Amino acid sequence: MEKIKIGIVGYGNLGRGVELAVRQNPDTELCAVFTRRDPSTVKILTEGCPVYKMDDILNFKGKLDVLILCGGSATDLPVQTPMLAKHFNVVDSFDTHANIPVHFEDVDKAAKEGNTVGVISVGWDPGMFSINRIYSEAVLPQGSTYTFWGKGVSQGHSDAIRRVEGVLDAKQYTIPVEAAMDAVRSGSNPELSTREKHTRECFVVAKEGADKAKIENDIKTMPNYFADYDTTVHFISEEELKRDHSGIPHGGFVIRSGKTGENGETNHIIEYSLKLGSNPEFTSSILVAYARAAVKLAKEGSFGCKTAFDIAPAYLSPKSPADLRKELL
Repeated sequence: MEKIKIGIVGYGNLGRGVELAVRQNPDTELCAVFTRRDPSTVKILTEGCPVYKMDDILNFKGKLDVLILCGGSATDLPVQTPMLAKHFNVVDSFDTHANIPVHFEDVDKAAKEGNTVGVISVGWDPGMFSINRIYSEAVLPQGSTYTFWGKGVSQGHSDAIRRVEGVLDAKQYTIPVEAAMDAVRSGSNPELSTREKHTRECFVVAKEGADKAKIENDIKTMPNYFADYDTTVHFISEEELKRDHSGIPHGGFVIRSGKTGENGETNHIIEYSLKLGSNPEFTSSILVAYARAAVKLAKEGSFGCKTAFDIAPAYLSPKSPADLRKELL
């Protein structure tokens, strides 16, 4: 079997997850890791796989089948993905929903110039949840779609708490409101406000001598993060945070409530859910599957930018079309 040669760009939580996912896919191999850090300080798990400076990446043009980009959506991927798509097949998990159309255009232009494939915004949301939204809305055109996130750690909101004066460390959990989900599952198609759909629970380690009442108020009134939600703040010790909140679990639900029949008298509910022990490890597994798809598309000459909407499920699998029809259809 000729293995897919993969390069990882960025070696944080997501990059480490991709490395682990490659180990579980026998048709792939990790051939290089690229970092902005000093390569001598980056210790990876794969024996014999070298770590290089980002500045060296263009030396590998034509030597790698696909790059999996593991940087952040705020500043890394908007620059890195189109830049590298001029030279390599690339996959990213860009997740700033409002900016996906612009990111698509930038990557599409670069990939078509370079005769490459650029797969963007594949993770679980955007990504797996997006696929379930489009399937359910196509099948039940009369209805409403609801997305609930959690229970899980929101890394962006946790970072926002850590920037509050007097905070040493923190973790924040997004939690769906059970009453809201029950209302959706009833088929009543409720109109739900932001506050009615999710709550936020914060576990905070305060610095010694810090004003906890002020910290709590600063968190609960923070615009764009907590002000629109019912938020609970717990103050705990650093030891408790490390012991009880060291993981990065997440998940959520996509629910479509729709009607069919001559007068819309028949109710239907489509529900897709994820319960993830590790957000980055699951996202990494999705990235590797779409890396396989990118290589297949490139071999067909289907160049340009692609999203989860554009790639048939068979492209994600290492199995042949005949085996898929026999085993899974």
